[in-house]
Amino acid sequence: MKYICLGYIDPNRLASVTETDMDSCFTYDDQLRANGHFKGGEALQPPNTAMTLRHANGRVVVTDGPYAETKEQLGGIMILEARDLNHAVELISKHPGVTFGPWEIRPAADLSEMVRQSEARRSKAGKLPR
Repeated sequence: MKYICLGYIDPNRLASVTETDMDSCFTYDDQLRANGHFKGGEALQPPNTAMTLRHANGRVVVTDGPYAETKEQLGGIMILEARDLNHAVELISKHPGVTFGPWEIRPAADLSEMVRQSEARRSKAGKLPR
């Protein structure tokens, strides 16, 4: 099963992350890849490069920066393949990046049936792109 792992970090802490720290993270990522657990992931640019979109009063409102006003900001995501949530926790708990800040792990939602039903409805209504 796929799990989405969200790594958080205090942007001020990021400045103190060493090359050795990063090498440890990448080495563990390589180990996850070799064992078929690492399915993808990306680091994120700093929070000051973000835009937040919200729907309000019938329109989309765009603001600078992240929506959350917390000390720790989302620093990156990883898609992990694991047997179950406990296995995902076990794998991430060994990741050196855990020392940078908290991680949130959530099972990925399987929307394939919902997408299939929507495609059938839209096809019937002639609303699928050609």
